Amino acid sequence: MARLLFVHAHPDDETLATGVTIAHYAARGHDVIVLTMTLGEEGEVIPAELAHLTEDRDGRLADARRSELAAAVTRLGARQAFLGADDSSGETAPGRPRWRDSGMAGMPSAHHPRAFVNADPAQAAGLLAAYLREQRPDVVVTYDVGGGYGHPDHVQTRRVVSAALADLAGPERPALFEIVTPRSWAARDRAWLAAHVPAGSSLHVPAADEPYAVSVVDDARVTHVVRDLVARDVQAAALAAHRTQATVFGGDHYALSNDVAARLPGREAFVRLDPGTGAPWPEIPDGWVEGLLERDRP
Repeated sequence: MARLLFVHAHPDDETLATGVTIAHYAARGHDVIVLTMTLGEEGEVIPAELAHLTEDRDGRLADARRSELAAAVTRLGARQAFLGADDSSGETAPGRPRWRDSGMAGMPSAHHPRAFVNADPAQAAGLLAAYLREQRPDVVVTYDVGGGYGHPDHVQTRRVVSAALADLAGPERPALFEIVTPRSWAARDRAWLAAHVPAGSSLHVPAADEPYAVSVVDDARVTHVVRDLVARDVQAAALAAHRTQATVFGGDHYALSNDVAARLPGREAFVRLDPGTGAPWPEIPDGWVEGLLERDRP
């Protein structure tokens, strides 16, 4: 059995971006860990009855999102950890990461003294390198250099992961994958949403010509994919645990607080990279490889 480590910035990112892959491998008996950098303190809250949790009111959103994360990761079949230490003791604290959510680009929360975007990359990378040496994962999965959609904490997460892996000796380095979406999948998902989101819905269905997120890449860049409709159902259940952040509709699409419809298609895509340099891995056969482990390959 292998050990797979998924490194994410906030609660719910693990389910939104890699829930299918996490559930797929956990169901097959592999040891899957979700490592989260912050508690998502700056997230918006969807249910009106929970609006009081936000930082500008009760300030208890971090606690709520920690509970949501625990429930989601349990539903996915994985185990969960935070990077960092409690400020008071300096010791590893499983209940709280050292850094906090920085918020979207341009938000005042980026000036908070514990904002992850301001973390010393060398310090964070050192903590992560130590964690990698302790856990010795076979696979590490995280964002592309643009952070999926440009969130500063996502970009910082990728920066920290890259620096930590570079700090490891060659034999210590796990396989590294970044999360992407093939352009053909993105187009197909928009067409599916246009056909399946009910007429008169309050959700916005992206038009075919609207710009894509930075993680949408040409199909030729993709090296590995995971497809699993059973794991998609698990992903939908896990996403429903993130009640403050997401609303799931029928198990096949969802929306965040922006009310933009997004599909749950039961497939996820990745690019394998050299863990020491971040350059494309040179030993990929033509076409997409099914799975992230050597034993998955045909």
